Amino acid sequence: MVTANLQRSLAVPPSIRASPSPTAGGAAVVQEGNGRDLDSAEQLVLDLCDPALREHALLVISKKKEIFQDALAPLLWYSFGTIAALLKEIVSIYPALDPPTLSLGASNRACNVLALFQCIASHPKTRMLFLNANIPIFMYPFMVTKTNTRPLEHLRLASLGVIGALVKTDDPGVVEFLLRTEIIPTCLFCMENGDELSKTVATFIVRRIICDDLGLRYICTNAERLLAVVQVLAQMVNSEYQLAVASVQRYPAKLLKHVIRCFHGLSADARACAALQIILPDVLKDGKVDTYLVDDLATRRCLQQLLHNVKVGGMGGAPRPGLDHMMGILTI
Repeated sequence: MVTANLQRSLAVPPSIRASPSPTAGGAAVVQEGNGRDLDSAEQLVLDLCDPALREHALLVISKKKEIFQDALAPLLWYSFGTIAALLKEIVSIYPALDPPTLSLGASNRACNVLALFQCIASHPKTRMLFLNANIPIFMYPFMVTKTNTRPLEHLRLASLGVIGALVKTDDPGVVEFLLRTEIIPTCLFCMENGDELSKTVATFIVRRIICDDLGLRYICTNAERLLAVVQVLAQMVNSEYQLAVASVQRYPAKLLKHVIRCFHGLSADARACAALQIILPDVLKDGKVDTYLVDDLATRRCLQQLLHNVKVGGMGGAPRPGLDHMMGILTI
């Protein structure tokens, strides 16, 4: 009875379903296959609203996201009760964050929910609807957990993946939302406390925000905020280099690439250049990390441009209220 009621209320926008193809042969077979995939997706989305079927539906949909392609995100968003059911899954594990009692099974289930949110965040027709409903805020508690247990680290990474999907597009509305909801300190926390993958995704998010004019102004017009960003980036470079030299672990080249591009983006601002003159790690200046960039010509060029910008941008300049005081504290 419940499923029947849901079936009648499943709203599928006309644009999701393909119109009949006038061609025959192979094209018709492909379309028939796509139709079966969509029918399967619709049934699985209906199952999300049934607590008894939800866990299995989450697992299957998260595995078949690529098969369902562009139809899945609108289907999830517009179908009655689905987003509420997914949010209920997310909120239900908040009590297990502190103290950290979350099981790996519960974490995997929540990560499957986050995979669906990432699908919605990636789709051009649902991205802004997703933001306007403030749904990303529900994931912020997962990103700032202080314990690095495997279940919690999985949640952190999956949540960062949703934000990473949002910033992959050059949309000022996305950046404005993320800045307004304090994503910068959240990412800085992940960069200091997460594992390598979480650090890499968090740094990518900061890099994308720095590439936006609004994001760059947001960081550079506040001295404390600017120094917080620069110091965390510098600390990451130094700590990862020390571990690599001590042969404790390999140097994470992908993380290094994102850090260098963050520094490069900041160097477009004179205030940031002044901070970088003092804080930029020596291992970036003296070529010690070059060995980790042998196969990445683009990042090596980016590093050279960064060093040039810092050298030229730091010469002279007008007084910088707040920043000069902070620089003085650092050099005492």
